[in-house]
Amino acid sequence: MQEIIKLKIELPKVPDIELVALEGLERMAKHLGVSEDKIDEAKILITEAIINGFEHGGEKNPKVDVEFDLTKQKLIILVRDYGEGFNPESIADPKIEDKIGSLDKRGWGLKLMKSMSDDFEIESNENGTKITLTKHLT
Repeated sequence: MQEIIKLKIELPKVPDIELVALEGLERMAKHLGVSEDKIDEAKILITEAIINGFEHGGEKNPKVDVEFDLTKQKLIILVRDYGEGFNPESIADPKIEDKIGSLDKRGWGLKLMKSMSDDFEIESNENGTKITLTKHLT
């Protein structure tokens, strides 16, 4: 039987708190023998999702919930914030030519998560946003 490790964390909005989630993932992945390269890729996804959650989650309920389901073959990451939500269809992919020379270098988060994950799902409504990322590890 394949070993599945699960972790659920409620992160308060304090500086660098995403490091707690990254440490948890790293310990779990090393336990299962996941390669450093795959761990590092997953850490980028997790960091981006958590930072976006805090940035767009608002001040009414300033926390982000993070869940990992990990096997040797696959990592499923769920990150949920409790902001006002948005229409994901209304967010256009950034264009590099628009960013060159601009002071606004932001706006790459969703594109980065889509391109680095093997599956990307986003659900958003007036109660917040949930991002589910799947990363194959083999």
